[in-house]
Amino acid sequence: MLHKGRFALKAVAGVAALLFAGAACAQSSVTLYGILDTGVLYTSRTVGAIAGQNAGKNFSLINGGLTPSIFGLTGTEDLGGGVKLSFKLESGFSPANGGLADCNGNLFGCQAWVALDNQYGTLKAGLQYSPFFLAVYESDPRDFDLFGSGIVNYVDNVIGTGIFSPNSVSYTSPELAGFQGSVLYSLGGIAGNFQAGRQYAASLKYELGGFMINASIFDANAGGNAQTPVQTALEFEGRTIGAAYKIGPVTAKLSFVNYKVSGSFNNNVYGGGLDYHVTPALDMNGGVWVTSDRNRTANHSVMGALGATYFVSKRTSFYAQVGAVDNQGLMNTGVSTNGATFGVQGTTVAALVGLRHTF
Repeated sequence: MLHKGRFALKAVAGVAALLFAGAACAQSSVTLYGILDTGVLYTSRTVGAIAGQNAGKNFSLINGGLTPSIFGLTGTEDLGGGVKLSFKLESGFSPANGGLADCNGNLFGCQAWVALDNQYGTLKAGLQYSPFFLAVYESDPRDFDLFGSGIVNYVDNVIGTGIFSPNSVSYTSPELAGFQGSVLYSLGGIAGNFQAGRQYAASLKYELGGFMINASIFDANAGGNAQTPVQTALEFEGRTIGAAYKIGPVTAKLSFVNYKVSGSFNNNVYGGGLDYHVTPALDMNGGVWVTSDRNRTANHSVMGALGATYFVSKRTSFYAQVGAVDNQGLMNTGVSTNGATFGVQGTTVAALVGLRHTF
């Protein structure tokens, strides 16, 4: 009996060794990562103050001056034959109160997907960024800072629709002669109604040296079975074309974006600006965005911002930004995605200082 017990232990140890060896060959990994970003925002209404619409001056502690505060898990596994599996679970939160924030309002409401990748491209399924959102991001001179950038116009026009696309399947091609394409289709999940909640997007990008040009379309129907506290299912059509050119430490970017919301407005947004890496530790950028309502040209706005980020280490940076927005007619462009700056007619000026740490 003793010999049988020893033999059983050796067998179990052998099987365990084989399992661990298989895991080692698969080269799988899981990483916990995150961003903590918080700042103090100052806003002042200087022209055309309307009673009850945030007139006067205000200081507020905000979540995310540059980027949302997030945490997440990401992992990869080598399946062999040039095929890799990857996944990402990402959630937004507020350092100010510890609650869920940004994204679509759910736990892991930023991203929650699994993907297969090989030499023929990447197939991804789950909650993910749409190709349209990524194309607008690529042509933004301030990298979608949450203060004074193209993301402010995006959120102002369609909230989270097309950013956090639920129930989605996408394909991104490998780069071929400088070209790369991506398509996405979102399923509504309503029995007997294939149109409710349906979304699709496509983008095409060309890069050569320091030059980049891209274009993208987006189309979404209202409805669907995705339950998100933040609106991600507005009925709207989006179109964009953008370009970037990099010369040494300076990158110039230009973009045009159209947001056409069903039964409401049809806004054109023209943007452009520069990013300058003064030193490896100091980055400065600025941009201007002009928004016009095609249905009523009296509704228009101009937003501009300047910012500087200083990296005290690889993971920690301090930043300072100033910006202003002037709204005419019924236009309600904000200057920040945080701090209650939307929906205010007249002129608002703002300044922001903050701290960002990644892990």
